[in-house]
Amino acid sequence: MTTEVITREQLVELLNQDLSREYQAIIAYVVYSQVLKGAEYMNIADQLEQHAKQELQHALIISRQIDYLGAMPTAVPKPVKLSEDPKEMLRFDLDNENDTVRNYRQRIRQCEALGEFAMAEQIRQIVVQEQDHQIDLATAVGEDVPDLGR
Repeated sequence: MTTEVITREQLVELLNQDLSREYQAIIAYVVYSQVLKGAEYMNIADQLEQHAKQELQHALIISRQIDYLGAMPTAVPKPVKLSEDPKEMLRFDLDNENDTVRNYRQRIRQCEALGEFAMAEQIRQIVVQEQDHQIDLATAVGEDVPDLGR
C-alpha cells in the first residue's frame, strides 16, 4: 500500500477533517445514548456514553496535533444523522467509525512519511479505541466488524 507524500499544510487540512468527525461522533454518541430505548439497548446506551467521553479525548489529542503544526483547530462538526430507528442510529455510528478508522490508518502513514512519528503514535492510540467502538457497534447491530484493509 503506497502512501502519497503530503505537505504539512495538507496534513493540517486532513487532521481538521478528522477533528470534525470526532465532534460529530461526540454529538452522535451523546444524543444516541440518551434516546435509545428498550431493554435490548440498555448496555449499548451505556457503552455509547463511554464512547462519547473517549471521542472527546480524541478531539483534544487531534486539536493538540493541529496546534503543534502551527494551525488553528476547526470548530465545525460534520453533520450528525438522526433516526427514530435505534438500529439505524447504530448503523450510522458503525459507518462513521469505519470511516474514522480508515482515515486514521491513512493519517498514520502520512505522518510517518513526514517524519512525524510521535504524532503517528498518538493517532495509533486513538485507532485502538476506535476499533473497539467498531466491535461494540458491529455486535450491537448483529454483524461482523467490516474488513477495512481492502
